[in-house]
Amino acid sequence: MQGKLYLCATPIGNLEDISMRVLRTLQEADLIAAEDTRNSIKLLNHFGIKTPMTSYHEYNKIEKAYTLIEKMRQGMNVALITDAGTPGISDPGEDLVRMCYEAGIEVTSLPGAAACITALTLSGLSTRRFCFEAFLPVDKKERQAVFSELSRETRTIIVYEAPHRLVRTLGEFLEALGDRKITVCRELTKKHETAFHTTIAQALTYYRSTEPKGECVLVIEGKNRKELEREAQDSWKEVSILEHMEKYLSQGMEKKDAMKQVAKDRGIGKREVYKMLLE
Repeated sequence: MQGKLYLCATPIGNLEDISMRVLRTLQEADLIAAEDTRNSIKLLNHFGIKTPMTSYHEYNKIEKAYTLIEKMRQGMNVALITDAGTPGISDPGEDLVRMCYEAGIEVTSLPGAAACITALTLSGLSTRRFCFEAFLPVDKKERQAVFSELSRETRTIIVYEAPHRLVRTLGEFLEALGDRKITVCRELTKKHETAFHTTIAQALTYYRSTEPKGECVLVIEGKNRKELEREAQDSWKEVSILEHMEKYLSQGMEKKDAMKQVAKDRGIGKREVYKMLLE
C-alpha cells in the first residue's frame, strides 16, 4: 500500500500549542520532512521524538518532492512540518501537496497554530471576511500592483513582515490605503506577545522611533464599501451623461437598461438621467 503525506502544524511560539494528534503522528511517521532540520530538532528533542528527519525547503522543494513522493509510493508515511505554524501557508509545502495529488498520493492536514489566524482573532477588526497576502513581493512593479489591489480591498487584510522592513511597509500602506485602523501583532503566543491596536499613521510614527523586534503580522481594516461606491460614482463626474450612455449602447445594451446602469453608476435616479438626456 502507498504511504500518506501528513501536514503537521507546529507551535508558532509556545510549545504547549502542539496537538496530541500531531505528536502521535510525528512519533509514528516513517520520515519527517522539515523546513529547517536544525530548528525542528529542538522541537523533536523537547517531546522525545526520534523519527528520522530530512530537509524540505524553498531551495530543494521540487527535486526533494519527487524523492518524498517515491518514498510514499513505496509505503512510507511522511510528516511535513514547517519552522512554525501550518505547512502550506506561506511556505513550500503547497508545492508538495500539489505534486502529491498529481501523483495520486493521499494527503491529510492536522490542524494547529497559524500566525495569520491568531493575529486576526487578536486584532479587534472584522473577522467575517479577510484576505491573506503573507509576505509582500520584493519586485517593485509586482509590489505596486499588490498595493493597488489592496487599496480597494473591502475585506480585512493580513500581511506578514520582517521587523527590519516594517517602517518601509507601513509607509507604503499609508500612501496606498490612507490612514486606517491596524493591529500590529508581534511575538505571538510567546512571553512578550503584543497586539498594538492603532492606525497606520500612528504605527509608522511609533516604529520610526522604537525599533521593532520579532516577526510581525499586520492586520489592516478593509476599505469601507460606501466609500468605495462614492469613489466609483465620483469617477463618472468627468464623463457627460451622453458619453456614459454611449458606452453601454455601444456594447449592445438596450436604451432602458443603459439608463438604469448609468443611474446606478452615478448614484442618481433614472428619471434624472432621462431629464439630463433631454436637455
